[in-house]
Amino acid sequence: MKAKGHVFKYGDNVDTDVIIPARYLAIQDKKELSQHAMEDIDKDFVKNIKPGDIIVAGKNFGCGSSREHAPIVIKESGVGCVIADTFARIFFRNAINIGLPILECPDAAEAINAGDEVEVDFDTGKITDVTTGKVFNAQPFPEFMQKIINSNGLVGYIND
Repeated sequence: MKAKGHVFKYGDNVDTDVIIPARYLAIQDKKELSQHAMEDIDKDFVKNIKPGDIIVAGKNFGCGSSREHAPIVIKESGVGCVIADTFARIFFRNAINIGLPILECPDAAEAINAGDEVEVDFDTGKITDVTTGKVFNAQPFPEFMQKIINSNGLVGYIND
């Protein structure tokens, strides 16, 4: 499985309240909820995101509350992958559970710039910054976790 898109870049400690502000959590429809993704940190995110685009961030991405809404709105927005220096553990688990591909790669998180075109090979963990030609290696997920992601999340995996 692969992802390819342009980068939206954010810093350290992007918390779940920034990813999806709590004032919208009463919205039940995932697509409607995703229209508010990242709006407190990047007002133009939902206007500019294209299917397959990639978020690159610093340390502790997804910290804060344990709400599953955060990875859900990222995925529903069309993001093909999130690459970060590190992820908050609960966000990491929630992302896998809902089928959002994520990779930890400190070197890539530091070197890749906003707007760069990036390609990710999930089978090998290879991250290529097509814009600069730099290649980074993240630890790919074990096969069973890749199956969960490929099944659109844990529920899909169990039902397969």
